[in-house]
Amino acid sequence: MRLYENQPSGTVDRARQLRRDAPEPERRLLRAIREAFPQLKWRHQAPAGPFYADILCFSERLVIEVDGDTHAGEESRDATRTAIIAREGFGVLRFANADVMQNLEGVIARISLSLREREEALRVRKGEGDKT
Repeated sequence: MRLYENQPSGTVDRARQLRRDAPEPERRLLRAIREAFPQLKWRHQAPAGPFYADILCFSERLVIEVDGDTHAGEESRDATRTAIIAREGFGVLRFANADVMQNLEGVIARISLSLREREEALRVRKGEGDKT
């Protein structure tokens, strides 16, 4: 997946602007993720192919999207975006602003479950999984 290498001119400036203008639910989730999983590096508004991922962790190959009101009626566009990112080998988790603001613990628990599932799948692929 392309990050900044070979990106169009203005990519870095656009990412900075998106970080500055990030809505409160996105900022709140990023803080909570960094607190809950301090051993991982979380990027905010990082280029991911032709898109900017709200929150991205390269080591875990995970993209987290926080969908606000602007995503209403954009389900097919979001599905296309998710498919493109998934083709690059990244898992994509989507949460609504309301979920982040009203159930942050549940959102963090879902992310934790996803990280454990991805870790287990990797172990199985490497032949280290449970052989019982």
